[in-house]
Amino acid sequence: MQRYLMPWRLADRSCRLIGICLATLTLLPLAPAHGDPVAEQRVVIDLSGGTAGHDFRPDEALGAAIDGSEEGDIDRLLTGRNIRAMKSLGLRPLSYRLRTELGVQTWHWNPVGTWSDPARQQGYWVSSDKLGPPIALSWGYRLPRRGDTLDNANNDDYSRLTDGDRESFWKSNPYLDPKVLRDGEEHRQWLVVRFDKPRPIDSAVIDWGTPFALRYAVQYWTGETEYDPKGRWVTFPRGAVDGGSGGEVRLALADRPITTSHVRVLLLVASGTAPAGSTDWRDGMGYAVREVSFGTGRADGTLDDAVVHAASHDHQTFAHVSSTDPWHRAVDRNPALEQAGIDRIFATGLGFGLPIMMPTGLLFDTPENVAAELRYIARRGYPVKQVELGEEPDGQYGAAEDYGALYLAMADRVKGILPGASLGGPSLQSAFTENWMQPEKPGSWNSEFIAYLNRRQRLDDLGFLSFEYYPFDDICGDIHAKLIQQSAMMQEIARNLDSDGVPPGTPRIITEYGFSAYSGRAMSEMPSALLMAGIVGQWLSLGGHAAYMFGYGPNVPVNQHLPCAGYGNMMPFLADANGQATLPMPGYHTGRLLTRVWTVPGHGLHRVIDAQVEGSDNGDVVAYAVLRPDHKLAVLLINRSATRTHKLLMAGRDGLGKITDIQGPADIYSYGPDQYAWHDAGEQSRPSRDEPPVRRRQPKGSARLELQPDTLAIYVVKAVGEAERGR
Repeated sequence: MQRYLMPWRLADRSCRLIGICLATLTLLPLAPAHGDPVAEQRVVIDLSGGTAGHDFRPDEALGAAIDGSEEGDIDRLLTGRNIRAMKSLGLRPLSYRLRTELGVQTWHWNPVGTWSDPARQQGYWVSSDKLGPPIALSWGYRLPRRGDTLDNANNDDYSRLTDGDRESFWKSNPYLDPKVLRDGEEHRQWLVVRFDKPRPIDSAVIDWGTPFALRYAVQYWTGETEYDPKGRWVTFPRGAVDGGSGGEVRLALADRPITTSHVRVLLLVASGTAPAGSTDWRDGMGYAVREVSFGTGRADGTLDDAVVHAASHDHQTFAHVSSTDPWHRAVDRNPALEQAGIDRIFATGLGFGLPIMMPTGLLFDTPENVAAELRYIARRGYPVKQVELGEEPDGQYGAAEDYGALYLAMADRVKGILPGASLGGPSLQSAFTENWMQPEKPGSWNSEFIAYLNRRQRLDDLGFLSFEYYPFDDICGDIHAKLIQQSAMMQEIARNLDSDGVPPGTPRIITEYGFSAYSGRAMSEMPSALLMAGIVGQWLSLGGHAAYMFGYGPNVPVNQHLPCAGYGNMMPFLADANGQATLPMPGYHTGRLLTRVWTVPGHGLHRVIDAQVEGSDNGDVVAYAVLRPDHKLAVLLINRSATRTHKLLMAGRDGLGKITDIQGPADIYSYGPDQYAWHDAGEQSRPSRDEPPVRRRQPKGSARLELQPDTLAIYVVKAVGEAERGR
């Protein structure tokens, strides 16, 4: 999932001081109801205590994520003021995200380290695991043997396959060579080019590097789109090559041109040769290709090339590859992709001293560098509970079994370095990712990953299953309908993970969540609060282990994807011109409601119990109930209608199925349009109304409340009956 980070561009303007913005909940009456009322509905809560619900602890389940960033953003983000503001949300567990993996780059997690070819400051890098001055910043390094035109980070690099430079080349990951893995699988590598429109193809020119392919097949795609279920890769009539010898090869693929949108070179057997003078075993593993051309042959023997060759992300013909060699040079450091240093992350206290989820490289790194990272963390004595191997491998559209092989090889290398930490992943870009242009592998990318672990009899090596959740690319149109749609999507995700074969006891973690990977006004309007509360409540009710909010720091309103989306951002605070937290946003107030009202802060055990909204079937209102360790019942209520006020009656069902009204007294906290509104004015957008949630005390008696449109509320009452005794 493409995640862009924006520079601070908000004009400096006066606002309330942060101490005022962080106002506590006040005792105020509910504002008058508005909108179109509907008939009264019952919210029926299972108080029988007979069936064990899902248990969670807030300091493990309600978290936030810190990502890599653009040049200078880490220093602007991790100031004392911003750290205090972020911690005030109460989201205790921290997930540290690795942006270099999204950018097809290697992470020098410690700027101090060694090269495999130190004399020329190039080769394969291993950061130093020796303790020294605290690491404040670290960087990504571009890979000069890259084969991908696109990436999911800054997206400003290009493929060496179609760059027009015969000296540059793409090379596959040497750690995927069958001679290295020895897992009994083929791990075929490949390269694909996609034309701007279907083109007639009957000839090819392939300029091989070293190592080259002894056997390979040039194929065309028959589908109308990349995800056409009827699409197939078909080898050109004369596209099968056996006995390849490298160098520049000209191929007559067919007697008559075949029109296609994609061409693939499937690499079957490698030469195993290395360039002259090589002393590193990795130089002879995998495949290397300098340039490819596909088109129609002319009478004079030349090629009418359909490939546009340019050393430019924006102008070259799109190319994508199965894997990339992590070889690079000191000059490849990318200052525009920086990560907070490991020591700095722990020094901020953003994890509240609790174990942090730490990332490692995988697709674009070496096991030696990853092992050194974990040794460094162990020597520092930093608390780490989970280690996520790689990030978004499905978003790189490689083969799931390739990721699985690298995952297990890495697990074998690092096992025991951090005894208290579990290894997991894959940090799926989406739980809905299909196998890209692999019709022979129907189903999801994740199902193939799980199947690979099963074939290796290594499912126990998956300590947790992680994925990212951005349900909507398009955040235009009827946002409230999307909120309702999101519930069905999450239900489907839970079913998908089961059908993929994820073991029931494996913790399932949302390592990032938000409205969309692309910014827009919905992220800064009241629906963002409803979405955040809904994702957390529903995921925990489905047995999810944890959910980490993305967009932890202050930011500014931007529009990235569609003009109709308007201006907004994932952010708990609006940022000033220096990137410092100013006005609180819906995410801030929702975070505090979830961590201070719906739950009791800390490590106390909370039990999710069933809560059903009866009456209307329009899906406007959802409810999520927990029994807190302070012996109170807290019910999170969300009205996702933009126009209808819902009258709710709180009721409980006992072990005999009898339903009775819940009798107060109770506290009701609410947050909606009477407290918050967003003024959409392009880059100058900002809250036009920005007040904290309100609280009122309901005396003893039947629990009735009116839930206004676009509003969330939390109903808190002393737990009674069998549910309380069942604790």
